[in-house]
Amino acid sequence: MRAERVSPLLVLGLLLAGLCSSVHCLPENVVVKDQDRRARVDDHTLASSNTDFAFSLYKQLALKNPNKNVIFSPLSVSIALAFLSLGARGSTLTEILEGLKFNLTETPETEIHQGFQHLLQTLNRPSNELQLSVGNAMFVQEELKLLDKFIEDARVLYSSEAFPTEFKDSNAAVELINDYVKNKTQGKIEDLFKNIDPFTKLILVNYIYFKARWEIPFDPKRTEQAEFHVSENETVRVPMMNIGLVTPYFWDEELGCTLVELTYTSNDSALFILPDEGKMQDLEAKLIPETLTRWRNSLKPRLIHTLYLPKFSISSDYNLEDTLSELSIQKVFTSEADLSGITGVRNVKVSQVVHSAVLDVDEEGTEGAAATGVQIIPLSSLTTIVRFNRPFLIAIVLKDTQSIIFLGKVTNPSQA
Repeated sequence: MRAERVSPLLVLGLLLAGLCSSVHCLPENVVVKDQDRRARVDDHTLASSNTDFAFSLYKQLALKNPNKNVIFSPLSVSIALAFLSLGARGSTLTEILEGLKFNLTETPETEIHQGFQHLLQTLNRPSNELQLSVGNAMFVQEELKLLDKFIEDARVLYSSEAFPTEFKDSNAAVELINDYVKNKTQGKIEDLFKNIDPFTKLILVNYIYFKARWEIPFDPKRTEQAEFHVSENETVRVPMMNIGLVTPYFWDEELGCTLVELTYTSNDSALFILPDEGKMQDLEAKLIPETLTRWRNSLKPRLIHTLYLPKFSISSDYNLEDTLSELSIQKVFTSEADLSGITGVRNVKVSQVVHSAVLDVDEEGTEGAAATGVQIIPLSSLTTIVRFNRPFLIAIVLKDTQSIIFLGKVTNPSQA
């Protein structure tokens, strides 16, 4: 039965920074100094690096799950890793930031953190048309003494809350963190953690919740069961929405794909990318920031007489340690990790990076990003019909920051 509220999109990136040996205590009466006002990386550079990381991570996830739906929030993972890097030093720090696709010769670490601080402030601005909340939290083993500078930077730069947690009672810790996540994601992600190592010292969490309405909604009465071709040998029946409208459109002859952008009332939008038959792997290999820029510059308003788009709700859960290692973020998972910026000593490493994501698309809405209003153009004498009835990609890009908040591939809309 269909809920009357707009279906939400939300994402949760969860960083479990675990730990191994005993932690040396530091004095508790350290005075926190005011955060210096520093220059920050410009929005374009931040968006470009985040997009580069988004596509790199997507390629790895798609490679590991060739015939499955892929849904994740690259922005959530980027924020979580940047948050972690506050406590990294030396080559561990370099690996994380370069793994996030920043050029440290051109962009100093302090500017990167200021850039994420500004991004978080921008994302959390109140809006009547868009529900978007992004936040971070630390769950800290009670006897662990964090460096005062780390606590202050976490609060000022990443707006992080901190919660004392008794990880030795792992069931209680699981309940505490899962309840926090469930609350922040409006009940969409309930059991991020199945269990937690009782030797854990610190867990860093990033969450994103996003909900928006289509500017031109689909009529539920027109939604009908139709065929979706998962592969040459597999076809499933799915609820297929359809609508006629003027909306940004582009056929990319070079890469062999059709693009349709649907706008939300907030003026953010979702970009749907339909590869020509047999072209999915070729297209995935060519996903780079310049491709996204070229697509956005090529989209032009077009009358689509009938757009067919499946209604779907899909989710994914990932352990990202191996995937991030393949993107050259490696030392932080080993005994060579230098996270001395957290406690003052090199005695912790990251044991796990878990990520869960849920994406709902229905007649009323989805989640949004990027700009483009509906423009009226002369009617074409040609009839344009676009059917998303085979595997396709979806990218949701936030208009104000041009950050990809959600990226995925819908291989089978009937699989949750």
